[in-house]
Formats: sequence, structure tokens, C-alpha cells
Amino acid sequence: MSETLPIHAVLPALLDALRAGSNAVLVAPPGAGKTTAVAPALLHEPWCTGEVLLLSPRRLAARAAGERMAALAGEPVGRTFGYATRMDAKRSAATRVTVVTEGIFVNRIQGDPELAGVSAVLFDEVHERSLDSDFGLALALDAQAGLRPDLRLVAMSATLDGSRFSGLMGGAPVVESEGRSYPLTLKHIGRAAEARIEDSVAAAIRTALREEKGGILAFLPGVAEIERTAERLDIPPGAVLHRLHGSLEPGAQRAAIAPDSEGRRKVVLATSIAETSLTLDGIRVVVDSGLARRPRYDRAAGMTRLVTERASQASATQRSGRAARQGPGVAYRLWEEAATAGLPRFDPPEILEADLSALTLDCALWGVSDPRQLAWLDPPHEAAVTEARARLGVLEALDGDGRPTEHGKAIARMPLPPRLGHMLVRAGEMGLARTAAEVAVLLGERGLGGNDADLEARLRRWRSERGQRAENGRRLAERWSKLAPLPAREGSGVGARSEGERLTAPAGGSLRSPPTPSPSLGGRGEGVATCIALAFPDRVAKRRDGSGETWASVGGRGFKLDPTSSLARAEWLAVAETQGMAAGARILSAVEIDFADIETLFGARTETRRSVRFDPATGRTEAMRERRLGTIRLSSGPDSAADPTEIEAALLEGVREHGLALLPWSETAQALRTRAAYGGYDALSDAALIESLDEWLTPLLAGKRRLDAVAAEGLTQALQNLLGWEGQRTLDRLAPARLETPAGSSHAIDYSAEGGPRVEMRVQALFGLATHPTIGDGVPLVLSLTSPAGRPIQTTRDLPGFWAGSWAAVAKEMRGRYPRHPWPDDPANASATLRTKNADARRASAR
Repeated sequence: MSETLPIHAVLPALLDALRAGSNAVLVAPPGAGKTTAVAPALLHEPWCTGEVLLLSPRRLAARAAGERMAALAGEPVGRTFGYATRMDAKRSAATRVTVVTEGIFVNRIQGDPELAGVSAVLFDEVHERSLDSDFGLALALDAQAGLRPDLRLVAMSATLDGSRFSGLMGGAPVVESEGRSYPLTLKHIGRAAEARIEDSVAAAIRTALREEKGGILAFLPGVAEIERTAERLDIPPGAVLHRLHGSLEPGAQRAAIAPDSEGRRKVVLATSIAETSLTLDGIRVVVDSGLARRPRYDRAAGMTRLVTERASQASATQRSGRAARQGPGVAYRLWEEAATAGLPRFDPPEILEADLSALTLDCALWGVSDPRQLAWLDPPHEAAVTEARARLGVLEALDGDGRPTEHGKAIARMPLPPRLGHMLVRAGEMGLARTAAEVAVLLGERGLGGNDADLEARLRRWRSERGQRAENGRRLAERWSKLAPLPAREGSGVGARSEGERLTAPAGGSLRSPPTPSPSLGGRGEGVATCIALAFPDRVAKRRDGSGETWASVGGRGFKLDPTSSLARAEWLAVAETQGMAAGARILSAVEIDFADIETLFGARTETRRSVRFDPATGRTEAMRERRLGTIRLSSGPDSAADPTEIEAALLEGVREHGLALLPWSETAQALRTRAAYGGYDALSDAALIESLDEWLTPLLAGKRRLDAVAAEGLTQALQNLLGWEGQRTLDRLAPARLETPAGSSHAIDYSAEGGPRVEMRVQALFGLATHPTIGDGVPLVLSLTSPAGRPIQTTRDLPGFWAGSWAAVAKEMRGRYPRHPWPDDPANASATLRTKNADARRASAR
């Protein structure tokens, strides 16, 4: 390799550090050449007798690095220098340096913790802090400490906090490169807040085409923004437009990176994939939208969503540096200069925001029950680990003690996230391995088969698509399908593969599917819906409205769908991908599923719930029986076999919540409570009766479904029982229920009357009474005295005063109105009577 790079100046120091110890940290700015120069330099070291693995954060960068090193060596890629990604690989038995994506490395070290035949592992661009990068380094350090002290590990980055990584790696020496420095001009041009980002970026590109020289690289948050920007550009003669993102064919990606074959000026519209590792030939101008689209795990919703947010300061520096990799450059930034200080300094480590299901399962297989026991720059949050364990339990991947089950081990052998690994294993047992593998590829490779929300439609289109990327996807699906278990042969319980290859799961799991295909499964879309439902059982959703816009999921989340989609007419969907807030996430991909398939797959999870509801308006209970799958009600109706104890409990709770007035109190019972309140007995107050409800009301509810069926006399007796015999005697003394008159009549005392306890009677009943009647400790009753016709004539608290005072005038008037009744001049000494004078005379003569 004849090319001289800035990194060459510090390679001797790096090699010395690796001769003296096992670890090193390399800090080198963009363009220094660390990605392509360090690995080849290690091959001549005495300790380097095996393979060197160079970890790259992206497939595009991994492929480009492998091809670049091979080109510099004058060899075809795949000989000394090769690469391996999920979709593509170029390597051979002679390969000494292999560039691999971080996920590929994690799978490799999990399968071979000793990394047999590997002399060194180089972690490139570790500042990006991806989950796989952090985890790969944690596993490599653990393997180095326990199994491979001779294994060399190097952490490399352009914007690295070298001291933190040095401490993590046992005080490893930090080697820093000055890098190649070209002048860079920053132009902060801002943008109107109301303007669409595509309009602003397109305008900046047009300005750069007029005022600057060299190729232009524009950073946009996503593929949709790239396409909309491309629509707004009119590329002049002598220039050519390229797109650069992970969904492109490899050939289109190479064209965006390499010099134009016709010498034209390049305009490249890219996502953040172009921030690091890659050198785009001929680029002298960068247009930075200042935005990035990143996955963020919504723990409340249990799903990962893509979020468009401001790029970090570190990311903005990386982007601008693309313009000065090969010469002086200029960067147009679509924000004000003062706003740079308000940008976050770094992107947050993925381990603090990601779904940790795969990490937790991998750690369990590594023999670490708690991921936080490994070496991390930023340990995962306890809540995230707890949630991941719960999800893995639902997938039957972990047992109750957090150890991997046989099914969990089978999932881990799949080069897929746990949900998709679970899908592939279970679908294989059902004879749907090929379909499951294709679904997994579609979900992992955006753009294959188009962007239709209907996964069945995408699958059909992908199968007929031409092109390298589509073909690579089909080959990947073929490989994955061969990893899945085969259905058990009828009657044998043994799959077609050898016993050592069989992937089984423990019985009793809530998501376990039938080992052989059901006649109802796979009929729609060759089992696509079944596969999606296996992977995402919590996202099986039912339509909530006539338009098909709103959906309710088994897991309790609400989804939204474009009502013009062909899926909007479905009753049920198996949803794979969503985007947006949990309360109304937009469905990105799904497939219609038959309810019969749902019952076949998740019959064991369907719950029959019985409930008894109390209606305060009628005082009745309503017993209902319903079937539910998660939070979705499948059916409901009256329950004739409701548990009587539950009915009683509902009636009790109804009274407790809505009050004692719902009970059919008799006048006697109400009067007793009023007397008790007057007499100072708290036992019959509202609060006390509610507190002791279970004690006195429960016996009265036996066999009842409504409160008005409770016997009124039973309620009265219950109150008396609460007072007890002694309490009733005391209450009769303090607040007697009735007043006995000289005439022998008995009258109820109204203790709720305004002004105090009151009793109403005909005045003749009190003739012969010279003192005012009292209750308790001498409290005078309010006497409401009436005429023989029941009309009021006097209200008094002083009966003797009434006799001595206004009685004469009253008696005179009454004699005229009721001449047949006695109206004595001295009522205090007269005989009490409720009869007429003639009746009294006849009574006297009869004696």
C-alpha cells in the first residue's frame, strides 16, 4: 500500500502499545485513514498469526472498507481483505482482515467465546455508541479476561472520549493522530421555521451549485425527505444526482461514493449513513439540514419508533468534515450559528434508549444473569432490563429464574431479534419456515417490494423484483429458512432434522403454537399473517370504526391506518411495524388475519371473564360473561351462572360507593337512626354504617340481585342489633320514640323537625297536664297542638304558660267552631279526652 495517510505517523506508537499490552485506544480525526490503514499494519506483527476483525457500524461502510483495502493492496476483495454483512459477504480461507458489522461480531463471539483463530478485534467509530458496539466490546473484554489474554482489542474513533475507553479497557494507552487538516468554511444560513426541510435543502443546494466548486453532499433525516428533495432539484448539465441510504442497491451506493466515470460534478443526497467511515470522492460542499432520524424505544408503548430530532454537535462536526476530507471545503448549515451551542453535545448511547430484549437474552446465554455485570461505559437501566426479561418470558425464551430455555437457545441461534427469532422457530414447527424467513427479511430491509403497508403485497412484488439487493434478500431468506426446525413427523414427535438440530420449546408457554400446521393456518397469504402474529402477538389489532382508520390492539395500544389503504376493510390485522406516539401510532406494515387463525394461535391466551356490574339508577346487578384476548373483547352476554358471592359483593360495593339511600328503609328504621343521632349514638351514622357494611348488610343480601328486594323489617332489625339491648334502653330514655298523653294516646316524636324534637296532637289529649312534657335530661318537647280537625292552633315549649295565657281566647274561638267538643276554662285540671261531649256522657251513663 503506497498511499501515505496521516495515521501512518502514529502507527509505530500503536504497534508498540499492542506489543506491550493487549489493549489500545486510537483517536484519529476524519480522513486520517484509521479505517483502512490500521488493520493491514497489524498483519506483520509477530503476535498476529490469525485473523483481524474490523468492526464497522454500517453495512455500506463495511463493504466499502473491505473493497478499499483490497484495492490498495492490488487484490480482488475476498482474498487477503474481505467483508461480511447480513446481506452480503466476500471472504475466503485466505482472508486475513475481515470487515464485519457489529451485529455479525456479536453473533460470532456468542458462538465461539474464545474467538479461535482471531488475533485482534478493532472497534471502529465507537463514538457512535451503538448497542451492538458497546455489547461487542463488553463481550470481548470478558472473553479476554477469562479465556484469551492474548487477544488484542483496539477502540478507534474520530470524536472519542479516549480517557473513558482507556479506563474501561484496563488503563489502555491512548494514541492520538493529528489527522489531515484542510480549511473548512462554515456558513450558517438558517431556515424559516414554517418552510419544509426539502424546500430549504433544495434551495441551499441550488445556491452551492452557483457559488461553490466541487461535489455536494446533503444530509437529510430519511429516505422520504431525500426523494422529495430530489423532486425539487433541476440538476444542471455537467452534474449528476445520487442518493445514498441503506435501502439502495449496492451498485447505486458504490456510484455515490466513487468518482463519476464521466467526470461530472456529483450531488449526493444522503442520510446519516454518510457521516462516518466513508470518504466520498470529489465532495467539497456539505449541506446539513441539522436533522437526524433515529430509533427511540418507547417503553410505555413497548415499541421502537423513529423520531426526527436535531442532530448533535458531534454529528454536525462529522458532517461538516466530509467537505474537507480531500481539500478545502465549505459547509452550509441550515441553522443560526448561535443555535449550535444549544444542540446536544453527543448522541445518547443506544443502550440507554433501546429495547434490551436481545441483549438480555444474549447475556443469559453468555452466563450473565444481569447484563449490568459486564463492563460498560454506561450500564443499562434496571427498569429496561426488567422489562426485557418480562418480554422474553412471554416469548418462552427465559424461565422463571432468568435462565435461557431450550426455546430461548433456539431463538438465539437465529441471526434475528428475539421476536423474529421466536417467529422463525415456531413457524418452522408449523411448516411455514420459508414464509417466516421472507417476512423477517422484509421487516429488516426497508424498500424491498416497495413501501406498501400490506406486507402480502410487498412480498409478492419482492419475489418478482430484479436487482442485486432483491436477489441478496432472497438468498438471505433461503439461508434463514434452513435454520428453522422442521415440523414433527406425524406420530413420531421427531422433526426431519437430526436430534441435535431439533429446536424444541417447553410445554405450557402462553405463546406456544401447534407443532404441525393447522388447516386454517397459512391459507391467507401463505401464512404471512400467522408469522406476523407469532412475532408480534401484542400487536394483533381489531378495527374500531367503519372507515378502518382506528384500531385497538391486544396489547392495549391504539393504532391508526390510512383509511384509503386496502387493509382498512379488514376486521383484524396482524401488525408488524408502527411509527409515532403510543396513543395513536401509525401502522407502517401489517397483513389481514382471519379470526379463526387468531383463535388457533392464541386460544390458550383467550380469557373468559365474568363480571358483575351494579347499576345505581336501578339498584340492580347485571352479571356479564365475556371472552377477551388481551384488552380486546371478543364476545359478551348475560351470565346466568354468575357466582352469588360476586353478586353480593357488587351490591355491597354499590351501597358503599353510592350511599345508604339506595336501601329500602322503612319509616321506623329512619326514625331510629334519627333518634340515635339525637341521642349521640354514632353507631347508626352514615359513616359508621358504611364502615360496618359487611357485618350488618351482608346477611340480608343472600339470594338477592337487587337492593329493593331487601326486607325493610330486616334493615330495622339490623339497626337494632347494632345498638344492642342496653343501647336501645338508653336510647329510649334519652330519645323516646313516642309521647304518651293523659288521654291514653301515643304520638311519634319527630327528632328531625326544625327547632328541636316535635310532637303533634290534638290539644284535648293534654287536658289535665299541668307541666310541660320533656325528654332525656329535661329537654322540653315542641308541642304542635291542633284542633279536632287537625288544624294547628298553637305551637309551644311552655304548656302551663299556654293554659294560663292565650288558652282563653283559643277556647272561645274553638267553642264556636267545634261546639260538640269540650273546651274547659281550666284545662290543666280538666279530664283529657279525644271524644265529643255527648260521647263522654254516654260513656259515663253506661258505667
